[in-house]
Amino acid sequence: MTTPVLTRPAGVTTTSKSRRFDFLPYLMVTPVTLFVIGLAVVPAVFAVVQSFFIVDALDPPMRWAGLGNFSKLFQDAAVRSSMANTVFYVMVGVTLSTVLGITAAVLLQRPFRGRSLVIAVMILPWALPGVVEGILWQGIFEPGSGLISGVMSLFGADGGLLLGQDRLLTVALIEVVQVWQITPLSALLILAALQLIPAELYEAAQLDGCGPWASFARITLPLARPGIAVAMVQAVIATLNVFDQPYVLNGAASTGASVTMQTYFISFQNLDFGAGYALTLLITLATLLVSVAVVRLVYRRVEL
Repeated sequence: MTTPVLTRPAGVTTTSKSRRFDFLPYLMVTPVTLFVIGLAVVPAVFAVVQSFFIVDALDPPMRWAGLGNFSKLFQDAAVRSSMANTVFYVMVGVTLSTVLGITAAVLLQRPFRGRSLVIAVMILPWALPGVVEGILWQGIFEPGSGLISGVMSLFGADGGLLLGQDRLLTVALIEVVQVWQITPLSALLILAALQLIPAELYEAAQLDGCGPWASFARITLPLARPGIAVAMVQAVIATLNVFDQPYVLNGAASTGASVTMQTYFISFQNLDFGAGYALTLLITLATLLVSVAVVRLVYRRVEL
């Protein structure tokens, strides 16, 4: 008489196998995790802590300052002026780059001959480093020999100094350069959202008698809001942290200085690293708060 063989039902595992922990996935991501922590998290914590200390390379050691660094920043006229300039950069830059990005994305939404070439050319301003863009536009704004001065001379106008004298004109021209840089990325982000909209929705709207503007207002804009929100957030980050364009085009002049430029001046020219860390912390918090506000106001989950 044979002994019956007991078999487990399919899908049932032993207790030892079910409790076995697989370390391999965690082992694979450990080097990258440690690299990110060492490169980003540790310096960030270091900067936050030292923003509450007096850190002067010429007057060691560090001393507790509390909120003294922050109070000193708001008493500095140059910092307050740069904050006003940065607010202008953010408001104008985010608005213009979003409007122009939506316009470019809508024009590129439907395939046409040469669309890939247009997208490749359009992305060049975003791909160029900010310093290179500043040098290129410096030739355009150059008094006497620049492109704008040459065009103005054709109409009998005097193409004088455009940057550095009038504050509003200076920050406006600098922001034109930055908008020229960040708009291509905004357009591509919004275009990616538009590509997810089914063509059947536009066909149904056309059958219902909706014109192009009605379809844009009732289909395109609502369904593209996730892409628009992402585009606006990247524009907020770029404009709040602008450095290259104002520094290359206008130097250290206060007429166009940004808050990020002030962190450089305070830290490496004045050697007041504590105040520089404090200003960096304020910029980070402002970037985070404004980005969250933009997402809360603009982003809507789309369900087709």
